[in-house]
Amino acid sequence: MLVCVGGWRAYPNAIVRAFREKIARSGQPGRPRWQVWDTLGIARVIKHTSQAGKQVWQITTQSVRGTPAFIAQQLFVSQGGVEINTAYIERLNATFRERLAVLTRRCRHAARRLEAVQTGMYLVGSVYNFCAVHHALRLPNFENVLSPRSTCRTPAMASGLTDHVWTVAELLTFRVAPPLYVPPKRRGRPPKVRRDDLMLNVPRRCPCPVPNLPPMGPANIENLRPLALTTS
Repeated sequence: MLVCVGGWRAYPNAIVRAFREKIARSGQPGRPRWQVWDTLGIARVIKHTSQAGKQVWQITTQSVRGTPAFIAQQLFVSQGGVEINTAYIERLNATFRERLAVLTRRCRHAARRLEAVQTGMYLVGSVYNFCAVHHALRLPNFENVLSPRSTCRTPAMASGLTDHVWTVAELLTFRVAPPLYVPPKRRGRPPKVRRDDLMLNVPRRCPCPVPNLPPMGPANIENLRPLALTTS
């Protein structure tokens, strides 16, 4: 994955913190360490402007993370152009700011909780990928004259995730399978397990009530402890 950002120095550090995962230490105590994705590439586009900041007189690119060959390969696979650019990420930022009022500048719809922003971005991203038709993803149709000249597609259709354009109602009512249940980790000492060989085997003819005894067999008679039984 390749992420192209502008020249602000805070962008690479924020991206590294976002695309990392915890790796447990094998046989060592302490917290798990964070490891950045191996398939993550970061490139910057730095715009040099005049002192007034109104005119751009030079544009330079820089590879922050990843080799130039890896970045070129990611650009070719994603069809994001030949050179490092921020056109696609800026278009995505504009889409989110247009459809989510929380991300606009100087707005009166500030979110009180981070979960509200994350939920809104997830909804906007899902509608963008499954319900919105993109003109750049159209397929020309030259075989059938009676049909339209091109077939409109969504990013999900172009990726092979679905075969039709979803509606918002279909997206909101789609049932997602829950993840597999993982039992919580027990804390403290493990419970004591009662071993069968330490249990006292009492014959069935014993008048004393001992519930939930294992079945008696002929091989267990020799291991019985002597019991004082009295008969009248």
